[in-house]
Amino acid sequence: MFPTVTRTLLLQRCRIISPLVGSTSQLRSHRWYSSEKDDHDDVMTRIKIAPIKRINESLDKKRARLIYQSRKRGILETDLLLSGFAAKYLKKMNQEELEEYDSLLNELDWDIYYWATKNYEISPLPDKWAKSKLLAQLQEFSENKEKEILSMPDLSKYQ
Repeated sequence: MFPTVTRTLLLQRCRIISPLVGSTSQLRSHRWYSSEKDDHDDVMTRIKIAPIKRINESLDKKRARLIYQSRKRGILETDLLLSGFAAKYLKKMNQEELEEYDSLLNELDWDIYYWATKNYEISPLPDKWAKSKLLAQLQEFSENKEKEILSMPDLSKYQ
């Protein structure tokens, strides 16, 4: 392919394409993909994305967005819990409760799932959510006391 010198110069100029190419210390310090535990590697600080601040969003638009975000998360277990919960309770929520639910949806999917199922050994519950009435309501919903077979609700009913 490329001679070594040309390849090195190309990689040095293209930091956007390959930001870790450079000194060998950079390569050694990066963890890459490994199952080994690294005490310095905090997943929350690496992948936490700041939520988008929405200004002047009407309640109808907020509800529609929250219904969509409840359903289209990426992890089926969380999708099933949140979409059913949203279908049952979202229309009854006031502005403050909608804001709290919006804040909950900004958490990681597996964290929401483990908190909703009260599995705190895997994902400890932060103080922020410890006294949340909304999370308590979601936990009660996730218990499925009626032992219903859950399925994704029809989104067209909630628009």
